[in-house]
Amino acid sequence: MSASNIVGLQPGEIFVHRNVANQVIHTDLNCLSVLQYAVEALKVKHIIVCGHYGCGGVIAALDNKRHGLIDNWLRHIQDTANLHAKTLEKITDENEKADKLCELNVIEQVTNVGETTILLDAWERGQNLTIHGWVYSLKNGIIRDLDVSIESENDLRNLQKRFL
Repeated sequence: MSASNIVGLQPGEIFVHRNVANQVIHTDLNCLSVLQYAVEALKVKHIIVCGHYGCGGVIAALDNKRHGLIDNWLRHIQDTANLHAKTLEKITDENEKADKLCELNVIEQVTNVGETTILLDAWERGQNLTIHGWVYSLKNGIIRDLDVSIESENDLRNLQKRFL
């Protein structure tokens, strides 16, 4: 299903950037270029980091197997898993553990978006801009809002204190 359909918009009403496991990495010039264009040229008011349950990238990051070049990309998710190891260790069901890591990964990526100079500069300019964290269920089509929306650097710091 397309991003437009998921949020009930027409094609062209939503600007989308996709990558494996919705990573926002501060050296990824492709992602940062898309983000800068959306914020500075299109003047978007909302940025949605949307993961999905059953994400193959998240599952691969958990399985302790070698997958090749992608392992370098998945290392960021493994870092998130290590950061939240106590939470994840309490979950015995592997599907539930992967779902929880999907959620934690989205929260991490929301903070990564907020940490970019693009967003920090936009907020400093007074631009009205909110970052949201969602997880989509492929099984039932329901979007779960993770209640981690931030619209300022202060919100970003509070989110980091809450989760990281």
